[in-house]
Amino acid sequence: MKPYIMTLLLCAPLLSACNTTESIQPIPGSITYGGQPQMKLTKSPPGSQFQHHFTNQWGQEVEETYIVQPDRSLKLVNRQEMSPPD
Repeated sequence: MKPYIMTLLLCAPLLSACNTTESIQPIPGSITYGGQPQMKLTKSPPGSQFQHHFTNQWGQEVEETYIVQPDRSLKLVNRQEMSPPD
């Protein structure tokens, strides 16, 4: 029975680290940087996704994914940064 307890004690912190609920924070260039946009997306149904492409302050290409919420606000759900061209 001791090996099971040791395994549980070793694996529990690793498994808990996999379940994070931190949200992605907007950066300069993000649609939601500085708050929600003044315009509401009236034609996009809640739950729909779209991407936003921009160049950050370090010259990296950034692609962000947003989801339209039921109240028509935007939720930033993913960000990918590509390295600048050489």
